[in-house]
Amino acid sequence: MSNQQTAIFHDELCLWHSTPGLFALVSPVGGWVQPPAGAGLAESPESKRRAISLLQVSSLKDVVKWRTAAQASETDLMRVHPESYLQEFKRVSDAGGGELGPFAPFGKGSYEIARLSAGLAIQAMDDVCSGVFKNAYSMSRPPGHHCTPDEPMGFCLLSNIAIGVEATLANHQHINKVAVLDWDVHHGNGTQAAFYGRNDVLTISIHQEGCFPPGYSGAEDRGEGEGEGYNINVPLLPGGGHDSYLSAMNKIAVPAIKAFDPDLIVVANGMDGNIYDPLARMLAYSDTYRALTEQTVALAAECCDHRLVVVHEGGYAESYVPFCTLAVIEGLLGQKSNVQDPELDMALAWQPNARFQALQTELLDELAAQVL
Repeated sequence: MSNQQTAIFHDELCLWHSTPGLFALVSPVGGWVQPPAGAGLAESPESKRRAISLLQVSSLKDVVKWRTAAQASETDLMRVHPESYLQEFKRVSDAGGGELGPFAPFGKGSYEIARLSAGLAIQAMDDVCSGVFKNAYSMSRPPGHHCTPDEPMGFCLLSNIAIGVEATLANHQHINKVAVLDWDVHHGNGTQAAFYGRNDVLTISIHQEGCFPPGYSGAEDRGEGEGEGYNINVPLLPGGGHDSYLSAMNKIAVPAIKAFDPDLIVVANGMDGNIYDPLARMLAYSDTYRALTEQTVALAAECCDHRLVVVHEGGYAESYVPFCTLAVIEGLLGQKSNVQDPELDMALAWQPNARFQALQTELLDELAAQVL
């Protein structure tokens, strides 16, 4: 049995990563729209900073254990990324920044910060698999689940989870199979690409259909070669809200992970499915993320001696992501804080009606019959 404590892996430097020029993703400019006050960036540090701040003023401040980590080593990085990509990323970062892939700009010094972001994920997995902590939360920034081995995308510059999983498999003999559960509202295409031909890593992505990468659904993409059947995509209808996520878990994700019987579960925790997010339309709220986490904690207890690591991905509503993040940490700890979600009544009022839910359930049943 691992230690019963929960750790938060965080480093202030991860909030210093800059993403210039991202207003174009939030609203087309092209000379037609007045620029916003301030930076106007979707992937700003503020949602993460406020999440940490909320936790630090909550009653859970001293319940969690606070940790940081070293940068991912070149050996760690090159288990996933080719040296040619890493060298070009470093060169452009040192020269002041730029953009090497779609919707993935970065500033000077972002190469080292991205290595730190990956390092947090590695250390969180290492400590959980070593029994230091029961579970852990890695506040990684920049995020990682869109970055393929050789191309950054969608704010993601290194594939944090894939790097962490590969390091774990290399360094822990008792970890032979890992399940990656991605409930970010956007498809986890980078993590999928890293493990698409593998049968020792199960990748599951629950995402808004067609959102990002633009137009992608992925229900038919199941892996290839030895990895066939070990990749599952669960596209949800926009506006599905709380019930659609829980249905996706109950009908597909939980049964698939139980059948796989992993030694470690890693969650790509994007909270951009929330009611106020500017880059998606899913109407989830804090109780959604608490429920998802509680289900996954129970699953980890059943499958893999509680070993569970949650890695921060997306979420761009600066005023609401903190409440969703806190709910995830409450789920990891198994206890509530003294914080009340001020938007809960609004979120409940916005949930879809029974006819919509019936349609989503029918679609999930059809998908479950195909993939399980």
